[in-house]
Amino acid sequence: MKPTHLTALVVLFALGSASLFAADFRLASVLSDHMVLQRDKPAAIWGWAEPGESVTVSFAGQSKSATADTEGKWLLKLDALTASAEPRVLIATGKDGHKAEVKDVLVGEVWLGSGQSNMEMAVAGVDNSAAEQAAANFPLIRYYGESSASAETPQAEGKGLWQSCTPANVRRFSATLYFFGREIHREVGVPVGLISSAVGATHIESWISAEAQSADVETKAEFDSQLRGYTHFNEAKARALYENQLAAWGPLAEKAKAENKALPNKPYDIIAARKRKGPPAGLYHGKIFNLAPFTLRGVLWYQGESNAGKPGLYHKQLTQLVTSWRTLWNDELPFAWVQLPNFTSPGEGWPRVRESMLKTLELPKTGMAITIDLGDAKDIHPKNKQDVGKRLSYWALGTVYGKNVPAISGPLPAGSTIKGNAITVSFKHTNGGLKSITGGPLTGFQIAAADQQWKPAEAKIVGDAVVISSSEVDQPVAVRYAWKDWPDYSLANGAGLPSSPFRTDDWPVPAVKK
Repeated sequence: MKPTHLTALVVLFALGSASLFAADFRLASVLSDHMVLQRDKPAAIWGWAEPGESVTVSFAGQSKSATADTEGKWLLKLDALTASAEPRVLIATGKDGHKAEVKDVLVGEVWLGSGQSNMEMAVAGVDNSAAEQAAANFPLIRYYGESSASAETPQAEGKGLWQSCTPANVRRFSATLYFFGREIHREVGVPVGLISSAVGATHIESWISAEAQSADVETKAEFDSQLRGYTHFNEAKARALYENQLAAWGPLAEKAKAENKALPNKPYDIIAARKRKGPPAGLYHGKIFNLAPFTLRGVLWYQGESNAGKPGLYHKQLTQLVTSWRTLWNDELPFAWVQLPNFTSPGEGWPRVRESMLKTLELPKTGMAITIDLGDAKDIHPKNKQDVGKRLSYWALGTVYGKNVPAISGPLPAGSTIKGNAITVSFKHTNGGLKSITGGPLTGFQIAAADQQWKPAEAKIVGDAVVISSSEVDQPVAVRYAWKDWPDYSLANGAGLPSSPFRTDDWPVPAVKK
């Protein structure tokens, strides 16, 4: 997918509330002290001044000029910069002494990380957090936390600040993003900028542009339905209900504490949730739109848990997320996501979201960290974010940076054939050969005939393929592997990375049980 030339810039400058800034000479908030600019690509610099004012930006021996439009917006691009760990100053000047300075600017690699709570989860909450924080002395890694709220319309300006990576600061950094960035910094050897824009318990619909969601009949119907629900929301009624539920919950919680028992689930605060995610496209409006066109190397996405209750559209939605963000930036950005880990959840919602993530790899320049072995049965926020970040970094180092890595992915199914009473599934990304994780027989495979009755299967590795059969199925037509919320998994490549769950059938899947 190649975005239309200048589409993102037209959209960026046509929408938003930038007229509020017309008389305020300033740079966009993401262009601030301690930032990292992307190397080897023209670097976008933009801000606001008086309409018609000429603005000149000077940095690293370059001087570029632009004129503010009728709403006071201006944009220019510096010529591609080489990586530099030298702290330098970027200066924007206008008329009548107007001036803005950005200090301690480095040049290197910049990645955006987004999603819900597992992307938001901070270093302070991970395994071995104390040791990780103590060792986090990386002054050339910089982190920007986008702190704006959701919005009903696209916002031209956001909120946030850049920080250097120190033991004191890192505790608040997105753990997945930090562990990814640490590997990039170590292996590529240049400064790394990490931009985090994530909100817990949010659906993917909140992060996709309204235009993208409205371009497909099915996602438009879902978008319109959610928009109606948001528009007609009765806050007074919802608040009264929540307060009544909270009043009833309080004594039960106190009784459980006194008896040293598990607390009952606290009532769901729908008002807080509504504010957090806003309308459909609300987080795209408030927390993504304002970051463009800051020049990036690529994007990481860690979300899907909130869509597991209604997974049927996730493949289309993830595709829309990637394409709409690439359109906004007018750049076919490398884009990778974290496949949902193992977790105990009713129904087949989690397997179906994992399947959607696998299917979306059909888009160019995309990748996926398979984490089927890194979950926690009872905690939707698994604490091993180190391996999540490392697996994302393998993909980036191997594909974006051309480095030698153990593997850019775990094994992915690459086709299947049926012969007699067996089905053979071939795989790609077998680096070093397929193997059993335990060293014993492969487990987690199921096979079915046309009656769609799944039976446990025997599976044997033959080269870069697995041959699956069962004495209970004479004429097999389909195979599934690790197709459960908390699955039995066994297949890995020579690098030790697990295979993605998959199925070869397209049979209807039962609705998610509540």
